[in-house]
Amino acid sequence: MPAVAGCDLRTPPFTALRQFDTCRLIPTRFADTEDSVLTTLADDVEHLQNLFQLDNATNGRLLAERGALPGIGVDELVFGIPNFRIINAAFTYPRPEGSRFNTGSRGAWYCAFEFETALAELVFHKTVEYQEVNYFEDSVSYQVFLADFGHTFHDLRDQPEFADCLDPRSYVASQGLTTELLPQGSLGIVYPSVRCVSGINLACFRPALVGNVRKGATYRLTWSGAPEPLVELVHG
Repeated sequence: MPAVAGCDLRTPPFTALRQFDTCRLIPTRFADTEDSVLTTLADDVEHLQNLFQLDNATNGRLLAERGALPGIGVDELVFGIPNFRIINAAFTYPRPEGSRFNTGSRGAWYCAFEFETALAELVFHKTVEYQEVNYFEDSVSYQVFLADFGHTFHDLRDQPEFADCLDPRSYVASQGLTTELLPQGSLGIVYPSVRCVSGINLACFRPALVGNVRKGATYRLTWSGAPEPLVELVHG
């Protein structure tokens, strides 16, 4: 494909990463996958079955697990390990516009080396959402998911030639870089956070590399008219 303007698409250097207890924050309503959120919407068993059929026909993770999602093959997904649905969902529910290192056709497992960085990333994106509707009134519980990594990833730390791939306002260059690296077999990208000073993030491109996923603490974030939320530890 043609080079993306504003980003040097030479291959970034590799780093052998051994990082434990990386943090990813997920709304608790999605974290407990054994009990479907559809249950609370159904009037009776028949209604619930109809909702399940509709959900199964449009559920990105289920479609991918049947090999019916073009962005990721069923052979890349994981099964039979703790929290495998949480892992698969990260890759099969991308935002339509994509994120920093993925397009709208395929997701990635984003996590931070420290909880504070994961929280800063989350608060930034939620603030953007609330600013669009000019409404800062909400209260949401988030589950921390911890994961371990021990693989070789591309590394954008201390790489000024890839500065445009860390643009705080645009994902154009970074998505272009990903489009180049994925077909080459890249496992993912380590990169400095642009939302938290000294924070480090990882975008892992391969479900099988997201290791030892388990629940950490639970937090509640409450917005009461201002962009900065109150953060409370609920459990953990």
